[in-house]
Amino acid sequence: MKHELILDNARVILRNEVIDGHVVVRDGTIAVIDTGRCRSAAARDLDGDFLTPGLVDVHTDNAELHLVPRPGVRWPTRPGVLAHDAAIATAGITTVLDAIACGSDYGKEWRKDIAQETITGISELQRSGHFRADHLLHLRCEIVAEDMTESLTQTIDNPLVRLISIMDHTPGARQFVDIDKFRVYYKGKHGLNDQQVDDMIATRQQLQTRIAAQQRQLVADMCHARGITLATHDDATSEHVDEAVKFGATMCEFPTTVEAARAARKHGLATIMGGPNMVRGGSHSGNVSARELAENGLLDMLTSDYIPASLMQAAWLLHAQSGFSVPEAFDVVAGQPARALGLNDRGVIETGRRADLVRIHRSEHGPVVRRVWRQGMEVA
Repeated sequence: MKHELILDNARVILRNEVIDGHVVVRDGTIAVIDTGRCRSAAARDLDGDFLTPGLVDVHTDNAELHLVPRPGVRWPTRPGVLAHDAAIATAGITTVLDAIACGSDYGKEWRKDIAQETITGISELQRSGHFRADHLLHLRCEIVAEDMTESLTQTIDNPLVRLISIMDHTPGARQFVDIDKFRVYYKGKHGLNDQQVDDMIATRQQLQTRIAAQQRQLVADMCHARGITLATHDDATSEHVDEAVKFGATMCEFPTTVEAARAARKHGLATIMGGPNMVRGGSHSGNVSARELAENGLLDMLTSDYIPASLMQAAWLLHAQSGFSVPEAFDVVAGQPARALGLNDRGVIETGRRADLVRIHRSEHGPVVRRVWRQGMEVA
């Protein structure tokens, strides 16, 4: 007997329009989309709430926040990852790429210690069916970290890996082109004095000169050999984007300037910005705002970055503040990310697609996630 779910009296967000109607799901797949009310007694009345596609999140650091909730505090991996999964699903995200750092950063040397255990935990829970959302992996390769190559070699062949990004957090470059912003960030986050910050800046700049170029090439080569999507990160100039094109990147993640975003558009790289940037109205690092890129036609995707709930909020803000239609806004957080990763069975409400669906009530306080279904099964 087929499992059937009927969602009635909904404002259904389709690829190009919003309809008042109902959706019928059979065995995890969208079977019928139609206008008007459904006469079936088994139908669930959504009281006129919106029905959106399940969100597709290509980058979140949220797992780390559950595994290392305080400096020096290590939480058990599987319970921590399950708590992360719950936060993801209840935010309306049905497919997520968990960002795993390959390479240590100052004050986060523990990343190397938890990377393999985190990947093992995610892989086991994904296979066992205990997750609410569908979990894949995004490897963040810090090319100015001496331990990056070892970490990448250990993780890249996991079958859940779908995206790799090349990162360079050298002070004075990319995300932290303004060294004063870098000083404020690290002094506040790690309690460093001026001399300690100066020493760290000098060390990171020396590493960039010594190892960055060869590690960048290594990441690109390993990625292409396995057919994994490659992203650049924190591009600030058109030259950065030219370099990304040379290495075969297809995504420009968190460009820091309009110049870089325009160059990415010119070369056909998809531009990705953070949901928190959109919600807050600007970058916490003093870089270009997601809203500015959206209003200049330079925004392709949003990601939750470090706050799962920001992705749904950001989608509605694209509509309310930046002139996007509702279908256009949800293409930024669902359709385009799915297509960019080759996940062509999801990201849009269409017959034949996976029934990854979210019921949203729009209140004066913003979008409220009321129900979430993944492949037709209620998960939140």
